[in-house]
Amino acid sequence: MGKHYLTRLFEPRSVAVFGASDRQGAVGTRVFANLLEAGFKGEVYAINPKHAEVQGRRAYPDIQTVDKPVDLAVITTPASTVPGIVDACGEHGIRAAVILSAGFRESGPQGVKLEKALAQNARRHGLRFLGPNCLGIMRPRGGLNCTFNTGTASPGNIALVSQSGALCTAILDWAAADGVGFSTVISTGISADLDFGEILDFLVHDPQTHSILLYVEGVHNARSFMSGLRAAARVKPVIALKVGRHLSGSKAAMSHTGALVGADDVFEAALRRAGAVRGMRVGDLFSAAATLTSRFRVKGERLAIITNGGGPGVMATDRAADLDLPLAKLSEKSLAVLNEALPSTWSHGNPVDIVGDATPERYARAAEICLHDEGVDGLLVILTPQAMTDPQAVAEAVATISKEHHRPLLGCWMGQVQVREGRRILRRAGVPTYRTPEAAVEAFSYLVEHYRNQKLLLETPGPLSRGPAPDVEGAALIIESALSEGRKVLTESESKAVLHAFHIPTGPATVVRSPNEALVQAESMGFPVALKINSPDITHKSDTGGVRLNISNAQAVRSTYNELIAAVRENRPEARIDGVTIEPMLQRPNGRELLIGLLSDPLFGPVVTFGAGGTTVEVMADRALSLPPLNRRLVRDLVNQTHVSRLLGAYRHMPAADMKSLERVLLRVSEIACELPLVKELDINPLIVDERGAVAVDARVVVDYRSTTTERYSHMAIHPYPAHLVDRLQLPDGTDLVIRPIRPEDAEIEQAFIRKLSERAKYFRFMQSIAELSPPMLARFTQIDYDLEMALIAVVESGGRETEIGVARYVTNPDGKSCEFAIVVADDRQRQGIAHRLMDRLMATARSRGLEVMEGEVLSNNQKMLRLAGELGFSVTAVGDDPTIKHVSRRL
Repeated sequence: MGKHYLTRLFEPRSVAVFGASDRQGAVGTRVFANLLEAGFKGEVYAINPKHAEVQGRRAYPDIQTVDKPVDLAVITTPASTVPGIVDACGEHGIRAAVILSAGFRESGPQGVKLEKALAQNARRHGLRFLGPNCLGIMRPRGGLNCTFNTGTASPGNIALVSQSGALCTAILDWAAADGVGFSTVISTGISADLDFGEILDFLVHDPQTHSILLYVEGVHNARSFMSGLRAAARVKPVIALKVGRHLSGSKAAMSHTGALVGADDVFEAALRRAGAVRGMRVGDLFSAAATLTSRFRVKGERLAIITNGGGPGVMATDRAADLDLPLAKLSEKSLAVLNEALPSTWSHGNPVDIVGDATPERYARAAEICLHDEGVDGLLVILTPQAMTDPQAVAEAVATISKEHHRPLLGCWMGQVQVREGRRILRRAGVPTYRTPEAAVEAFSYLVEHYRNQKLLLETPGPLSRGPAPDVEGAALIIESALSEGRKVLTESESKAVLHAFHIPTGPATVVRSPNEALVQAESMGFPVALKINSPDITHKSDTGGVRLNISNAQAVRSTYNELIAAVRENRPEARIDGVTIEPMLQRPNGRELLIGLLSDPLFGPVVTFGAGGTTVEVMADRALSLPPLNRRLVRDLVNQTHVSRLLGAYRHMPAADMKSLERVLLRVSEIACELPLVKELDINPLIVDERGAVAVDARVVVDYRSTTTERYSHMAIHPYPAHLVDRLQLPDGTDLVIRPIRPEDAEIEQAFIRKLSERAKYFRFMQSIAELSPPMLARFTQIDYDLEMALIAVVESGGRETEIGVARYVTNPDGKSCEFAIVVADDRQRQGIAHRLMDRLMATARSRGLEVMEGEVLSNNQKMLRLAGELGFSVTAVGDDPTIKHVSRRL
């Protein structure tokens, strides 16, 4: 694959500045000066029809008079001129622009028209642009500063992507004071074209960038955002700060779930599934970046603390408790060794208080013991500058120890003047250092959150769980029938029928329309029974007096029926009433009342919720969210985020709840999210779970039409594992072969496959000599975005283990209509038809995704591949003047 399609934007060889000026205070003046002062090595052209010279450089009246190629246009002129300038740039062959000008959608209807014209002109020429109304971009190592910020950033390995230009300037100022450098600074503006998704895709492949900071005010395209975020987080730490955390959810939501979940809750769940880390304050961005870009990675979450003062140790402990970080429990062996090494007055536990007169040797010995303890996942060393303390010598000792251990070691040298040099020593040794115990513990929490979320990122569930297949068609018919009648809220009976179609246990219930019918059904079911109003207009039945429980005799049934109808008519006179639902009271004395829900977020699509149920659900607000599809690992993570999860185990006289039954229900709700896109909200409240299983006592489903699309799962932010593409076949020699989409857990067999390829096969595949895939390449090849790419592997099984013998993959190009492919088959498995089978299925998959063209590059001496391409209907053409490479392509 060639250079990234955004290379011209971020690594231009020449730049034209429209609106470059000498006028004091003008944006164009500052931008042009920044480019010159930053030391940009390429050509810089000033475009200004009113002047022949700008800042000592020749000025051009328009882009047409620049008789040389230009890679990047930077536009600072009034909004009314921008569409025309973009059109002229396109005619000149410019394919990238940064538009700093304001006055588009944010200014009203006229601005919306201008933005539409701008976007149309850019699309017509294939020109990609950042902005408008943005601060611009910086690439400090290349001397590129296309911003109107005062000054430029120092070179570094952190990329900053911000929707707020003002925040960019503040962060750059703070960073300069703290010596923090950047690989890239990007202000996205209103993102009329390029947004987070494509920018992240560039940063994934950028060798200058080691970690990524995001400042997010809103997401425009959830699927693109998640795709870019997941791709980036696979290989580089991503820290996101999102504002608007306390915006409430939609007040018009028609279920408990809708009322409980706000946009920020969903964003939090999306970050977790993407493997990213969330910061809550601007200061968190640098703290998290410093920690995550260190060489340390955790394999657990248990923190040990060493301190020469009791107070700082308590401060660190309190913050760890706030963040749900467990303190490490030191082993008996470690405690015994510490008893020998430390004064008798030490704390005899964690935090390890080594007393105020601690020497560098005492610090070093305590740190060695803690880092060798298998129960310790990370160590925080705190120093306060007491009379007997040597902050520099202790720092030297800690720095030496940090180089000998792989477990995270963080420092907190409290104070200012006396500890300044100690902090420098630690930083030079690569030890993340913080000024307060709380900040240090928070930094360790980022390592832990990254560790936890990276495990979630690796999960790639299919749309359906194991077990009996759901009756998707039957459930869809129920929904379509309700919509055809103009109803968006299913009745309780219909809602339970949908659950039943997905094998979710429900209690028996019957609709009755008179007191006598209620009596007959009660006698048939057996007492006690419950009566609930049956109305398409009432969601929360108990709020209208529409629920009666524990009715224990025949006389009470009839009188209660009448009372219930009267109460609802009084409280909701406008509601349509279609009788009453009667059902037996569940005799589940050990039952826990839970809520399981489903909500369709406007941006991220379906979201599964879990928490405490019952009538006080909104008041308790104990719930957690996860983006489907789910598997058992993700379900357990979802449940464990809630307080009510602690009640699911055995306690007092109650046996433990049947967790497998609860997990099955959550997996089935995930299936509903995947397979029934017309479901907008779903409530199971309560779901009663005890030692005998789980049963849905009450349910409500809200449905609505959605925009029509032929693409399966297009309503979801995370594409499920495409299990329908798994294919089993047999080779002519009788070998059983499975062709299936790759999974993250295939990393081992993928690496083994590449290692076993001959040097010639490796060179033909990668167009360079490699021994094996690097960790980033391996992650990129096995942790794919099934929405934008596909990798089909051919595997054979022997002795219960799979062996990969071939792989074919494609990646969608930026135009969304074509894709680039690659294929390689094991040397000893060639001439068996495997390549044809892989390519046939790969092309069929691309075709089903709406792609129109498949293309690739092949070395001219790779005759086998060129022959295969010809047999598959690909045309073969030369690549410019390069005789070593051929371009192959065919329409799908």
